[in-house]
Amino acid sequence: MSILRKFLFPFAVIYGIIIRVRNFLYDVNFLKSKSYDIPVICVGNLSVGGTGKTPMIEYLLNLLSPNYKVVTLSRGYGRKTKGFILLSGKENATEVGDEPLQFKTKFQDVLVAVDEDRQHGIELLKNNLKAKIILLDDAFQHRKVRAGLNIVLTKYDNLYINDFMLPTGDLREPIIGVERAQLIVVTKCPKDLSLKERGRIRDKLRLRNYQKLFFSYIDYSEMTYAGNSAEPISNLEEKKITLVTGIANPESLLAYLEDLKLNYDHLKFPDHHNFSNVELEQISKAPLVLTTEKDYMRLKDKIKHDNLYYLPIKMKMINNNAGFDEIIQNFVK
Repeated sequence: MSILRKFLFPFAVIYGIIIRVRNFLYDVNFLKSKSYDIPVICVGNLSVGGTGKTPMIEYLLNLLSPNYKVVTLSRGYGRKTKGFILLSGKENATEVGDEPLQFKTKFQDVLVAVDEDRQHGIELLKNNLKAKIILLDDAFQHRKVRAGLNIVLTKYDNLYINDFMLPTGDLREPIIGVERAQLIVVTKCPKDLSLKERGRIRDKLRLRNYQKLFFSYIDYSEMTYAGNSAEPISNLEEKKITLVTGIANPESLLAYLEDLKLNYDHLKFPDHHNFSNVELEQISKAPLVLTTEKDYMRLKDKIKHDNLYYLPIKMKMINNNAGFDEIIQNFVK
């Protein structure tokens, strides 16, 4: 933790008190939350960024969309528009946000919408578009909507139990807020996470009786994609790569590329970064650019580059994906 963040400790305490009061007012129904008569699943976290919400939404879409009319609803973080937008897939990330555009690009038959007012968005999706299941992306702190099922994600190497309130730490709300969740998923774990380590984490999190704990890891594709073409990532072994990331935590990606012994320079930007013209020009000059799928959504319309590749990822459960899937499917039924 930096000296500056330690210096800001009094502000973290004040912020924590404000959020506790706000949550209390929702808990006692002084501030109103709205429930719905269709399944609403919220995917969120206690901390800011980097826990793997996008891969989790895609996991749920793969699980549910073959049998149900599923809709994803996001705020559309980083977009320069306002209000409700139902994506066609022809938009750019500036209009709708990079993550919603990624969902629509990968799941073309799924309805994907953005609206900063989640209540308004749900009403339109339910009444006008006959949505049967709504997936709320990053809405755990959006207390105006009471989801039927809350999934909270926490990163393996930065569990919420070890964190502190903003701005000293990365928590958006006090740890007690996790009690609103029915499912806790520890993300970005090592694939070979031992039973002993899982037990240690379970003991540390001290879950309630109604809460279920699962563990997941990130599985990187063996293929890279450039527009409509694809090639094995192994084909990049002898090439000089410029890696461009604008995500919260690129560490696991770096470890994966290093395991493959790829030769790369890393241009690291903040999460959801809006690239400047100077930065775009710098990226365009690189002979070969590799980026994340989310960053590709923001770069593909801004630079003309024959060698702009992205590397997809998937979230996979460790051992007990059947138990996780069963809970989700039982809920939506």
